[in-house]
Amino acid sequence: MNGDQPVQFFPSGLWNVGWRYLLRHRWQSVLMVVGIALGVAVMVAIDLANASASRAFALSTETLTGKATYQIDGGPSGMSTQAYAELVRQKGDIPAAPVISEYFTSSQMGSRPMQILGIDPFSDAPFRGYVGVGTGLSLDQYSAFLAQPGALLVSRDLAERYQLGVGDPLTLEINGRQKQAFIAGLIEAADSLQRRSLEGTVLADIATAQELTDRLGQIDRVDLLIPDGETAAVERIQSLLPAGLRVEPVQARQGSVEQLTAAFQLNLTMLSLLALIVGLFLIYNTMTFSVVQRRGLFGTLRCLGVTRIEIFGMVVSEALIIGTIGSVLGMGLGVLMGRQTVGMVSQTMNDLYFTSTVQATGISIVSLLKGAVAGILATVITAGLPAWEAASVSPRAALSRSGLENKTRRIVVWMAAGGVGMIGLGLAVFSIPQTHLIFSFGGTAAVVVGFAMLAALATILLLRAAGPGLGWVFGLLGRMAPRNLVASLSRTSVAVAALMVAVAVTVGVTLMIDSFRYTVDIWLAQTLQGDIYITAPNFNQTRSTVNIDPQIIRAIQTWPEIGQADLLRTVLVETPQGQVQLSASDNQHLGAERLYLWAKDPPERIWAAMQAGGVLISEPLARRFGLLAPGSSLAIYTPQGLRQFSVEGVYYDYASSQGALFMEMQIYRQLWNDPGVTAIALRLPPGADPDLVTRQLEDGLKFDQKVIVRPNKALRADVMAVFDRTFAITAALRILATIVAFIGVLNTLLLLQLEKQREVGILRALGLTGGQLWKLTMLETGLMGLAAGLLAAPTGYALALILVYVINQRSFGWTLQLSIQPEAFIQALVIAIAAALLAGIYPATKMSRMAAAEAIRYE
Repeated sequence: MNGDQPVQFFPSGLWNVGWRYLLRHRWQSVLMVVGIALGVAVMVAIDLANASASRAFALSTETLTGKATYQIDGGPSGMSTQAYAELVRQKGDIPAAPVISEYFTSSQMGSRPMQILGIDPFSDAPFRGYVGVGTGLSLDQYSAFLAQPGALLVSRDLAERYQLGVGDPLTLEINGRQKQAFIAGLIEAADSLQRRSLEGTVLADIATAQELTDRLGQIDRVDLLIPDGETAAVERIQSLLPAGLRVEPVQARQGSVEQLTAAFQLNLTMLSLLALIVGLFLIYNTMTFSVVQRRGLFGTLRCLGVTRIEIFGMVVSEALIIGTIGSVLGMGLGVLMGRQTVGMVSQTMNDLYFTSTVQATGISIVSLLKGAVAGILATVITAGLPAWEAASVSPRAALSRSGLENKTRRIVVWMAAGGVGMIGLGLAVFSIPQTHLIFSFGGTAAVVVGFAMLAALATILLLRAAGPGLGWVFGLLGRMAPRNLVASLSRTSVAVAALMVAVAVTVGVTLMIDSFRYTVDIWLAQTLQGDIYITAPNFNQTRSTVNIDPQIIRAIQTWPEIGQADLLRTVLVETPQGQVQLSASDNQHLGAERLYLWAKDPPERIWAAMQAGGVLISEPLARRFGLLAPGSSLAIYTPQGLRQFSVEGVYYDYASSQGALFMEMQIYRQLWNDPGVTAIALRLPPGADPDLVTRQLEDGLKFDQKVIVRPNKALRADVMAVFDRTFAITAALRILATIVAFIGVLNTLLLLQLEKQREVGILRALGLTGGQLWKLTMLETGLMGLAAGLLAAPTGYALALILVYVINQRSFGWTLQLSIQPEAFIQALVIAIAAALLAGIYPATKMSRMAAAEAIRYE
C-alpha cells in the first residue's frame, strides 16, 4: 500500500483486498454461498419442472395433432363414420384425417399410462407422417397393420426399452376392459422430436382402434389442414357438418389448457421466489456485517485517498464473486432437486389438467440461465445498500464506532415509517386485478421487506420491555443482555430481520397448507354424501369420463342392499370461451350438497331450477369466464347449436382449477342424446356397513369391464392425496426456509459474538467467569431468537393472507377458508429460539475459553 498513489489502488489493489477478506472469513463466505445457492437451486428446480411439464404437454399434443391447424371435435358421443364419409365426398382438396385416441396400460409396457392413436394411413400422411416412406416398415408389416385385427405399430425405441419385437402379443387394459393386440411392426423415428413424441404412443389403423376402444361406427375427431386466414374454407367445412359439430382451431384448444397450466406454474414460481427472498435476506445480513466489521478499514482507506466509488465497487465486487459461485452451485443443486420436482409437477398436471404420456424432457438451458442471472443480479442488488453505506460514510465517522450506532438509532423511526409505506405499497399492488408474476412477486416482496424494516423498532421495544423481568430472574447478566443488543442495534436489528423473514415464510406456508386441508375437508364432508362410489378405471384423478357398462349399471340398480343410486355423466363440452367440464346428475339432493359463493334460491329449491334448465357452475369456472355476478348465463355449444343456460349459483369446488358445471341429467340426455354414465354414488339404508357392501359389490360385479368400488372414506383419502401432491413442493419449500433460517442465524450470531471479543476480554479482566460469559451469550442469542420468532408471527400471518386470498385465488380460482392453528406460531417461535441458541453454542464456547489478554488484543 503506497499512500502517494492512492488512485491506482483500484481496481487491482482493492480487488485483492476484497478477495483476501473473503478468503480470511471462510465460514462467512461459505454461508453466503450456501444461502444464495439454496435460493437459486429451488428456482432452477421448479423452473426445470415447469419447462419439462410444458414440453411434455407440447409433445403429447404434437403426437395427437401433428400439423393439423383445425379440428372437428365429435363431442361426448363422437362423430359418426357416416358423417365423416359425407364430409370427405364434399370437402374438396382440403386434407382431412379421422382420429381416435384413448389411454391404456399394458403390463408388457411397464403398466404406465400410454396412448393408442387410431389413424387412417391413407389420409394421415400430411399431418403426422408416422406411417410411410422412411419409417422402416416392410411391406409385410404394413399389410399386417392394415389387415389383421389387433395390429399395432410401436417405435423401435419403445420396443427396445421393454424388450419387445414384431409379432409379440400385448394385453391392453382400456377403460377397464382387457383387449388383445400384437406388434405388427416397428417404426423408425425420423428425428429426435418424433422419437420423444412416440415414446408413449402406439399406432393402430382406425378400424382396429374402433374395435379396441369399443367405438364401432364412431371417431373422436377429424384433423384438418387449412392455412391460417382462409376463413372461407373454414366456413365451407362448417356448412358441410351436421348440427352440433364445430370446426375449431387447434391453437385455441391447446391455448386454453396452456393458460390453465400457466396459472399453476405461476403459483410454483411465486413460491420459489419466496425461497430466493429468504436467501437474499441472508446475503444482505452477511454483507451488512462485513461492512460493519471493516468500517475502520474503510475509514483508513478513505484517509489514504480511496474514493467513494472505489469503496462501493470493492463491496459490490465481493458480492459479485459470492453471487457467481453461489449461482453456479445452485444450478447444479437445482438440477439434482429438479429430478424429484419434475415428477411432482408432472403428477399434479396429470391430476388437474391432462394426461401426459411423455416422460421428463431433460434439462432446459434457459432454466439454468434464468436461475444463474437471478442469483447473481439479486446478490449484487442486495449488496448495494451495504456497499452504499460503506462508501457514503465520512472517514472520521467510519473510524468511530459510536457514530454508526447513533446513526442507526436516529433512523429507526424513519425506517419503521418506511416499512409501513412498503406494506401499503404491497397492498396497493395486490389491488390491481392482474395475475402476472411481476405483480404477485412485487406485492409479496414489498410486504415482506416492509415488515423487515419494522424489525429494528420492534426489537428495541421488546428488549426494553423484557429488561426488568430478565434482571429480576438473571440479575446483572439479565440486565446486560438486552442492553448489549440495543447498543449493537446496527447488527442485531439486521440479524433479527433476516431470521424473522426466514421463519415467517415457514409460518405463512404452514398456514396456507393448513387452510387448504381444512377447506377441502369441509368441502368433502358437504359434497360426498354417498356411502359408496363406483367409477371405471381412469387416468385423471379429478374427473372420470369413462363410461360404465350398462350391464353393471342395471346390476347395481337392482342390488338388494342399496337404498338409492345417483348417476353421474362427466364430459368435456365446448363453449365460446373454451372447453369446460360438464357433469350431468340425477341426484335430487345436489342443490343442498354444495357450498355456495352465491345462489339465486335456497339450496332446497335449486334442483327445481335445474330441472327447468338452469346450471350450477364452480367458482374457478366463474372466475375464468367472469360469471361471478348473480343473473349470469353460460353459453354452451350443444348438438342443436349454441344455447344459453341460466346460472343458478356458483359453488365452491376444489377438484380442478379448470372449472366445472352441473346440469340435470334428463336435460343433458335430451340435448346430447348421450345415455352414458361415468360414476355412480350409492346411498345405503340406515345401519348398513359400507365396507361390507363394498366387498360384496367387488365380488359380485363380475363383468367384462372392471370398475373401482370405493367407500366414502377411501374416496376422501384418494381426493386428499391428490391435493397433497398439489402442494408437495410447497411443503418442501417450508423445510428449505427452515434450513436457510438456521444458516442465517448461525452466520449472524457467529459474526456478532466474534466481533465482541475485545469487549468480552475486558469483561473477563473485570472478573466475569467463563460460565457467566456463556450464560450472557446464550441470553443474548435467545433474546434475538425470541424477537425474531415473535415478529415472524404477524409477518407470517400477512404472508398467509397473501398466499390464500391472492396467490392461490389468482392461480387456481379457489377461495380457501383461512385456518389459524396456534401450532404454526408456536412451532415458528420454537424454531427461531432453537436456531438462535444452537447457533450461539460455538461462539459462546470459543469465547468462554479465550484468555482475557488474547481477547483484548483481537482485531
